[in-house]
Amino acid sequence: MPPGQLPAAASTTAAPVSVAPPAEIPFASAHAAFVRTPSAPQAWGGPRSGNEATLSDRVVSYRIQARLDPDKHTVDGRQQLTWRNRSDRPVSAVFLHLYLNAFEGEGSTFFTERRLLAAHGGSRGIAPVKKGEWGYIDLGHVEQDGATLAWRYVHPDGGPETDHTVVRVDLAQPVPAGGSVTLDMSFHSQLPRVILRTGYVGKFHLVGQWFPKIGVLELAGERGATEPRWNVHEFHFNSEFYADFGEYDVRLSAPKDYVVAAVGEQQGAPVQEGQDLTWHFIQGDVHDFAWMAAPGYRTLDGEYTGPGSPKVKVRVVYPPEYEASAKPVLKASLDSLAYFSQTLGPYPYKTLTAVVPPFNAAEAGGMEYPTFFTADSFREIKPKTLDEYLLDFVTIHEFGHGYFYGLLASNEFEEPMLDEGLNEYWDDRMLRERGQKVYLTRPLWQFFGVEPPLDAFELERMVARLRHPSDPLGENAWDRLSSADYGTVYSRTATAMHDLEERLGKGVTEKAFRQYYANWHFRHPGTGDLQATLADVSGKPEVVAQVFDRYVYGTERIDDSVGDIVSEEVLPLAGTRIKDGRREEVTTDANDEAIRKQRDAWDKAHPHAGPGTGPFPWKTIVTVRRDASPVPQTLKVTFADGSSESVRWNDDRRWARFVFVKPVKGASAELDPERKIYLDSDKLNDSRTVDANHAASKRWGADIAALLQGLYSLLGTL
Repeated sequence: MPPGQLPAAASTTAAPVSVAPPAEIPFASAHAAFVRTPSAPQAWGGPRSGNEATLSDRVVSYRIQARLDPDKHTVDGRQQLTWRNRSDRPVSAVFLHLYLNAFEGEGSTFFTERRLLAAHGGSRGIAPVKKGEWGYIDLGHVEQDGATLAWRYVHPDGGPETDHTVVRVDLAQPVPAGGSVTLDMSFHSQLPRVILRTGYVGKFHLVGQWFPKIGVLELAGERGATEPRWNVHEFHFNSEFYADFGEYDVRLSAPKDYVVAAVGEQQGAPVQEGQDLTWHFIQGDVHDFAWMAAPGYRTLDGEYTGPGSPKVKVRVVYPPEYEASAKPVLKASLDSLAYFSQTLGPYPYKTLTAVVPPFNAAEAGGMEYPTFFTADSFREIKPKTLDEYLLDFVTIHEFGHGYFYGLLASNEFEEPMLDEGLNEYWDDRMLRERGQKVYLTRPLWQFFGVEPPLDAFELERMVARLRHPSDPLGENAWDRLSSADYGTVYSRTATAMHDLEERLGKGVTEKAFRQYYANWHFRHPGTGDLQATLADVSGKPEVVAQVFDRYVYGTERIDDSVGDIVSEEVLPLAGTRIKDGRREEVTTDANDEAIRKQRDAWDKAHPHAGPGTGPFPWKTIVTVRRDASPVPQTLKVTFADGSSESVRWNDDRRWARFVFVKPVKGASAELDPERKIYLDSDKLNDSRTVDANHAASKRWGADIAALLQGLYSLLGTL
């Protein structure tokens, strides 16, 4: 057999067998979500020191040969899969994901949930599917040492019988504890017109989740498991993926005028075979493989060198119509390599490839795979615009997945917060370090000064649905009220982590995340592992537990407000009093006259005194209210002379009253003056003034008037 060639499989049209013995190893729960229990110290082979023979504990290897038919948008492939049984018992059946079958018809779990979840909130991936645009994967002949194996569709999450995204393959010979099995198989993949993350638009092909992929056998002590279990969920609408680390050796054939880019390192120049070129890629220590193929694409190359990393070849692959996007994507990729390497840990791979999707292929943008991601695309990039921000943010975000989804390899099915949420938080930190602002309005509005720029965390807070959170942040991807509520996994996690950072300190938080990465890269941490690391490194387990209990495991919210502020002079009072041992009476009239004389004398002595001052002290009383969960607050009271005084409110009272006696009148009161608490669902009620202040309404009125005047002038020139 020629080097690199896989054994031919007999057929690509074998029918599934309907009868098979029951699984000896159970499935993970259909509703599994956050794992509070920290994993065992030696879970997933224990922490990687860097001195091992391979970066990860490789559980699986794939040798794939595949050919793209660009006219039919199909991929025909042969695959040799070798899997190692890490458990202490024989395994008589294995389970494979056939992700593309999510797009075969409306009976899949994906489309069943799409109808329900997308109807209650916006989402990507909801475009109608027209005739001829469906996608699927047919598993053909499967062999073990020459023996043909039976397989059948199964439904680990209790999805509809019409879902075909998971199959069980019964082995001819069980895999002994610690042993390995090699399976040879063929498959035929029909790509959909891009619905979500994968497919074609015109001649552009983004080929993701396109091959039969083995599920994860988790062991006791790993992510809360108490015994071996198959973690092999159906492909849900909002969920993404979870897989073992391994090695990929992939040969891809496409027409010779096509550009191909993929996960991993290209092995020499492509080899011509008739009218096709065959491209060869190898990458170890990753848990997925994706690629793109399209004619007419161009490339822009760069290079990253940094402590602890190999020399990284960075390539942007882009269509000519989006040439303006190529350089910003390259710069943001290089900047991301530096930031994530410095703040979490060195990037360990030799390549990074970013793909700019073509026109009308937005659903193919913003998707991540190891060493390979798709960015956004714009024809023109103007400074200080929303387009500029989005291009940078999407690039940084998809690169960041290379750490939280790729190297940390958290379970995106069950704990999407550990990937989407933590990645969003770290992306926002990078944007903050860059000093990059969000310009939501278009240049015409900016010209009139209607809106100042926001920082990334302010934008996250705006879209986080903090008033009435529907689901805990740690919930799985599919048991959510709606797709829009699932979307808050990104923004609400970033906001919660922002507030935790404010309580722990920026340096302490960064140290804790570096340790989290050091402990768990090339493994599969759970939520309890993140909490334990944050608690241990910070030395403040009670603070970390409070945030996790309320927001990660619960749905509590914050809404503190300044209920009232009153400032009054402390004047002498009429009535009786004891003077020189005798009681005497001061009438109201006499008391008023004495007050008047004191005022006159003080005014003469202080002719330039400002408002809110005088001969008598002022008592300022501030009432604060708490309508949700308690959180340590700072109350700042500012006085008429510009001085201020701050107090801490750190208890469980539903309301509190603070009294200040000063020589000057109180002017205003503000909770969270340094704006550290972004989880507060209503920041507009955080402050009050003693006297009405119309500056804001006047400003907005002037802005609107200026805008209208400008528009009328513009119309007059047309």
